[in-house]
Amino acid sequence: MTSRQARPSPVPYAAARHPMTRAHLPRPGEPDRPFRPDRPFRPDQPFRPDRPFAPGVPEWPSAPPQPLAPVPPTQVWLDPHADLRGKLYDRLMAMRIVLASGLLDDDAAARFSAQLLTLDAEGTDPIRLELQNLRAGLPAVLTVMGILDVLRVPVHACVSGEINGPALGVLASCPQRSGYPNAIFVLAEPRLQFGGTATVLTAREQQMTRMLDTLYFRLADVTGREVDEIRDDTRRGRTLTTAQAIGYGLIQSQETAGRPPFPGGPPNPGGPSFPGGSPNPGPAGQPPR
Repeated sequence: MTSRQARPSPVPYAAARHPMTRAHLPRPGEPDRPFRPDRPFRPDQPFRPDRPFAPGVPEWPSAPPQPLAPVPPTQVWLDPHADLRGKLYDRLMAMRIVLASGLLDDDAAARFSAQLLTLDAEGTDPIRLELQNLRAGLPAVLTVMGILDVLRVPVHACVSGEINGPALGVLASCPQRSGYPNAIFVLAEPRLQFGGTATVLTAREQQMTRMLDTLYFRLADVTGREVDEIRDDTRRGRTLTTAQAIGYGLIQSQETAGRPPFPGGPPNPGGPSFPGGSPNPGPAGQPPR
């Protein structure tokens, strides 16, 4: 029986390969051990909440931040006429004049209606509407038409530029109607787009048909023409000048060189009697009496 050769103890090998760091706790009354340069020393890293703590992994400092690029200069252009425009609209409101131009959508119809109702509640003098290059959506026009129907004061609408399509309903809802010499009146159908199922499209088509009938009946009532004639003219996109619009019945007179007086101002017999004059219009083609 052979004797087994004694194996070396693994402790020295493990200790040599994997040195163990032992903490030294000083005894009571024993001074602390001095710093030994032969042992590596790593200062404590500050705690960083944006980085999770990983035991045994050294905390290396992050890369230095990159320099920020220079911010390009920005020029802010202020509207020099903003204050002037506000004062101008306030002065027009004081003279009971409402200016409507551009596209009359739902938001513009709400502001337009608010101005009309405010002037109707503040006094009994007539209101003058200046319709300049007015275009409108069909729902917005019906909203303004409803407001004009319930106003207690007379309203005089004057057209300048081009008035197109459903916007003619705003003009037709005013008792007094006139136009500047170069005004253009376009009878045209509104352009509508729908989407959805067949049931939704059918319901929307019926709704738009009723709204168009309301507009056509109002134009027929003002002009004294048949509804079918109005519908045919809008489908053909008939265009009228100021003189032709007077003969068609859309307006009652053409504006002259005289300017209407404002409340509290001197009378102006050369121009239309508005405001403060007689709200009854004269014959077609003649200024109001």
